[in-house]
Amino acid sequence: MRLDALTPLLWTNDLEGTIDFYSGLLGFTLDEYNADWGWCHLRRDQVNLMFARPNEHSPYDGQPLCTGSFYIYTADVDEAWTMLKDKARIGYAIGNFRHCMREFAILDNNGYMLQFGRELKEGESVDEENQE
Repeated sequence: MRLDALTPLLWTNDLEGTIDFYSGLLGFTLDEYNADWGWCHLRRDQVNLMFARPNEHSPYDGQPLCTGSFYIYTADVDEAWTMLKDKARIGYAIGNFRHCMREFAILDNNGYMLQFGRELKEGESVDEENQE
């Protein structure tokens, strides 16, 4: 069995605000939007996300239902940090972590955590405060 891609479908009560967040702040392209369904598909490079208004038969109080985060690999993590640090809610600041990643996290307009990172390069050391 071959798996070709994974595209999360996340719930939001603010579909238009979500489209604005991802297309405006993060540079995603809105590929598809259906107002009747309350659904959209966004992409940037190899990252694809779908958002939908929750279906009326499922309980949803507007809080993120994801118990984890979405990790986006980028070689330009420092550039991404510079671009986002003053414009987004910060989950945690950029740093070099003991799991050999240079990364940071922001929260989207719904509260979903987006982590941006790359592997540490040879000679880069783990930040003292990130060793635990």
